[in-house]
Amino acid sequence: MHKVILPSLAEGVDKASVSYWHRSIGDSVKEGEDLVELVTNKATFNMPAPASGKLKNIMVQEGEEAAVGQTIAIIE
Repeated sequence: MHKVILPSLAEGVDKASVSYWHRSIGDSVKEGEDLVELVTNKATFNMPAPASGKLKNIMVQEGEEAAVGQTIAIIE
């Protein structure tokens, strides 16, 4: 099991909103491919999958905010 954690962002940015999940629960993912699109007050960017496996759980839904260091999904 691998936790997908919102990484440190630009200086002064401590949260991001999930705008789009590129995969759904149960989908296979490969390390390095786009997993989720995030929006901050400074930029929009895609976060790659930190590991290969199956997307088991999405803990932050589209439109919701997450804090830096928060687990946003689980890859098994």
